[in-house]
Amino acid sequence: MTVQKATFGAGCFWCLEAAMNQLQGVRQAISGYMGGHVDDPSYQAICTGQTGHAEVVEVTFDPDIISYRQLCQIFFSLHDPTQLNRQGNDIGTQYRSVIFFHDTEQQSTAAEVIAELTNMQLFDEPIVTELSAVSQFYPAEGYHQGYAINNPGQGYCQVIISPKLAKFREQFHALLKSS
Repeated sequence: MTVQKATFGAGCFWCLEAAMNQLQGVRQAISGYMGGHVDDPSYQAICTGQTGHAEVVEVTFDPDIISYRQLCQIFFSLHDPTQLNRQGNDIGTQYRSVIFFHDTEQQSTAAEVIAELTNMQLFDEPIVTELSAVSQFYPAEGYHQGYAINNPGQGYCQVIISPKLAKFREQFHALLKSS
């Protein structure tokens, strides 16, 4: 079996990681950091916005079960790609909408999905999602892994993540792992 990697930044990584890990064909989704200029950054350093990193999720997936195009479409459904360097109240370059492509095929597919969404006029503002070549991935600290699933009572999870995940499960029900 062939596996591939995809890396997405959609603001806070907790929601994106939780959603991606529910998909058939996804081996694992790991929260982490990418796109900065500091080696082995910490969450505290990332939060300053000074390292250049984005909060991302690295997805290991089987393309025979779920396609990269489908992952891109799901990525766009889970955040607002029209907000530059922010997602809601989370403000800073660490919360930017970004796709880190692993090869030219992923770059092309991501650009095609952006063009399709733009032509469909699903968003009131232009999509500002950055497309960048993959760079060093740094896994986030252990307490970030599975955060939304492990902390459903936490305020941010209840108010922001739970409604997004409910909408995601409804919209992509056919692609979910059986429970």
